[in-house]
Amino acid sequence: MTEKENLVRTINFERPDHIHMTFHINASCWNHYPQDALQDLMEDHPFLFPDFRRSEGTVKPELPPFLIAGNEYTDPWGCVWLTTMDGIQGTVIRHPLESWEKFDSYQPPDPDRFDHNGPIDWDKAKESIGPSISQHSIKNGEIGHNHTWLKLTDIRGYENAIYDMVDEEPRLWKLLGMLEDFNTGLLNNWLKTGAEWLTFSEDLGMQVGPMLSPALFKKYIKPSYQRLMGRAKEEGCIVHVHADGDIRDLKDDLLDCKIDIINIQDLVNGIEWIEKNLKGKICIELDIDRQEITFEGTPKEIDDLIRREVSTLGSREGGLMMIYGLYPGVPLENAKAVMDAMEKYAGYFS
Repeated sequence: MTEKENLVRTINFERPDHIHMTFHINASCWNHYPQDALQDLMEDHPFLFPDFRRSEGTVKPELPPFLIAGNEYTDPWGCVWLTTMDGIQGTVIRHPLESWEKFDSYQPPDPDRFDHNGPIDWDKAKESIGPSISQHSIKNGEIGHNHTWLKLTDIRGYENAIYDMVDEEPRLWKLLGMLEDFNTGLLNNWLKTGAEWLTFSEDLGMQVGPMLSPALFKKYIKPSYQRLMGRAKEEGCIVHVHADGDIRDLKDDLLDCKIDIINIQDLVNGIEWIEKNLKGKICIELDIDRQEITFEGTPKEIDDLIRREVSTLGSREGGLMMIYGLYPGVPLENAKAVMDAMEKYAGYFS
C-alpha cells in the first residue's frame, strides 16, 4: 500500500495499513539544538523521515523574510510583522486599518501575485507537491495560516475586530468580502496547480475557550468558511482544517462546513472530549501536546500519553492521524521519546 493510498484510507475510514504520523521539526530548531544530534534522531527514525538524507555541512534552512528575527516585514495586506527568533512567525506590531479612516483607499492584494504572506510563483507551485507539513503524498495547497478570522485581527487588531462585530460596523462586511474574494482567488489558483488537498489554517481557540464567541463566529466567519470549503469540496478536494486552542464551543459549526480532516490539539480540548464528540464522525489529525508532557515530562509519560491517545481515538477502521511539532526548549531525550512512541504505535491497530 502506498503512502497516498494509506492516507486516503485513513481519511475515508477504509482500514488503512497504519496510523499516519508526522513529526515536524520547526526551522528554528537548527539554531537551537546540536545539528548532529537532530540528524541522528532523524536517521534513527526512518518511518517518520523516509526521505531523510544527512547533510554534510551546516543545515541552514532558507527562511522567508517574515521568519527572520529582527526583520520588520510588511505582508501583502499592509500588516507589519516582527519576530524575535529565526524560523518562528512573530506577531503584527502595526495594523494597517487600526483606524477605519484609511479604509476608503485600502486595496487588497492580487491573488495571482501574492498569498497571505508574500509573493507566490504559481508556475513553480504547479511543479511541487505543495506546502503541507502533514503529508507529502497528495498534491496540495494551503489557503493560508491567518486567512479569515486571524487575518481580520492582523488588519484591524484583535480588540477592534471584536468591537466591530459587536457594534455591527458596516465596513466590516466589506473588509470580510475583500478577504473572501482574495481567498477565492487563492483557491482557484491552487486548483489550477492540480491540488487534491486544501488546508485552511486558522487558530480559533485560546487556552480556555475560543477567541471569539460562537455567536460571532457563526455570524461573521462561518458563512465564508462554508463557501470556501464547499467550493473546494465541489472540486473534489480533501478539505483539511487546522485550528489551535480550545475550539470545543465551535465544534458543531466547524463540522457544518463539511470538512474532511480537523487538526485539533489534544490536552487543551481533552482526549475524552475528542473521543466523545469527534471520533468516528470526522478524520482527526491529533496535534500532540507541546506545552506540558512533551516539554517537561519524562520519556515514560510521553510514551503513556501517545499510547493512551492511540488507544482512545484510534480504530482499525482508520480516522486518526497524529502530528507533533518540535520547537526550541523541548529536551532532546523527550523529542526522541515522541519519535519512538509515534513509530511504536503507528501500527497499533494493524
